[in-house]
Amino acid sequence: MKGVGLTLAGLVLLSPLLSTAGALPRYRIQAAPQLHLTEGNELWELDRRVMPCTYCHVNPDGGAPWNPFGQAIQATFASEAKEGRHLTFPQALSTLLQADTDADGDSYPDALEIHAKTLPGDPASRPGQPLDELRAAFAAAGGAEQFAPPKKKAGK
Repeated sequence: MKGVGLTLAGLVLLSPLLSTAGALPRYRIQAAPQLHLTEGNELWELDRRVMPCTYCHVNPDGGAPWNPFGQAIQATFASEAKEGRHLTFPQALSTLLQADTDADGDSYPDALEIHAKTLPGDPASRPGQPLDELRAAFAAAGGAEQFAPPKKKAGK
């Protein structure tokens, strides 16, 4: 009986980690690596700081309502669908970032904010670097092309 108690206690202690890992939305799982937010963090799926839900949502736990960046992603899907193109989430994200728009209106385009690791949907979250310097660093890093959808591996 003692072993069962220890096992249950261990599960209770691990349950927040298990529920976090199991509850990751598929869009976050796709977007975080595409945006290079997971680099250097093997346990990124358990670390909400890598890509918090507030990238796209108003609420820290996700769900409605959407912040301006989340709304811009939705608008990208809708706009492309009107043109008869049906994008995957990685394609929509790349299309939006290539457009050089500023969803939250803070004078920093969304792709630059992602490069600077600030939140593109929150006008209070701004890069500390001047815009011209950040643009130069972003261009040197590969520009918006670095956020292109991942290429499928041969044989898959």
